[in-house]
Amino acid sequence: MTPVDLFARADGLRAGRTPFVLATVVRAERPTSAKPGYRAIVLPDGTIEGFVGGACAESTVRLQSLAVLRTGRSTLLRVTPAADGQPAAEGMVVVDNPCLSGGTLDIFLEAVVPTPLVHVFGDTPIARALVDVGSAAGYAVTLSTDPAAPIPPDATAVVVASHGHDEAPVVRAAVHAEVPYVALVASRTRAPAALAEAELPADLAARVRSPAGLDLGARTPGDVALSVLAELVQVRAAAARETPVPTRRDGDAAGEAVAPGPRRQLPVVDPATAVDPVCGMSVAVTPTGLQLEHAGRTWYFCATGCRTAFAGDPARYGG
Repeated sequence: MTPVDLFARADGLRAGRTPFVLATVVRAERPTSAKPGYRAIVLPDGTIEGFVGGACAESTVRLQSLAVLRTGRSTLLRVTPAADGQPAAEGMVVVDNPCLSGGTLDIFLEAVVPTPLVHVFGDTPIARALVDVGSAAGYAVTLSTDPAAPIPPDATAVVVASHGHDEAPVVRAAVHAEVPYVALVASRTRAPAALAEAELPADLAARVRSPAGLDLGARTPGDVALSVLAELVQVRAAAARETPVPTRRDGDAAGEAVAPGPRRQLPVVDPATAVDPVCGMSVAVTPTGLQLEHAGRTWYFCATGCRTAFAGDPARYGG
């Protein structure tokens, strides 16, 4: 895959809101087959498109990239056959790879994850202000006036701002889809009745934030939109820390703490690992990984050489 093809592929993945890792070789200590500037894309199922090293290096890049996709945090990976056991520098992961032919690779793993998506329902000034303010804040925002429209599968937030029109079905759909932040724009007087119409069990109804937003004394549609997005920022930060979110609904009086909403996972293969029985490397257990069935068990390998060695004499490697 040429650099142009690789970047076109990356653009297509971004447009389709598919998470991936862009792996770039930034340093190569000979002898290595990859050189600085070589790149590859690692997809959520572990597929690697491009080239950042031989089979053993590729296996390590796959495993570490899947871990990066889980956290969304980019990192610098050092793959070396001569790790000295010293703690890695901050921001770096060092993997001792005995399969390498003597060289060392430093590979930057850039997590490219979709922009958080906010789904707004309603045809009101506040709904339109949420689109404007949310977009300016860097969120991907969708606006719908159809109560039967499906909730986007990767929505971070759903805000119902229809002022009493078709609120219940959208609130129910968002809660049952386990969207992390669900908010209903309603006055303190109307909010309880509006939530009751959704006919949700008490534990699920408690997840809906209404009145929506932090109590900032908002009056204009733009101010209300700002208060809702401020609360969304607070909820997302609390979910990352797994701490309760303090609620403030009446001036400066603190309400009860609310547990953060469910953490919607990225659609990424869980980076389960196995140990290559030949070289001892940790490898990712993915559909695209090298494997072999023997004695009623699936064995995983970093490269074809290890798989061939195992197949020739399984007993020598514990098979």
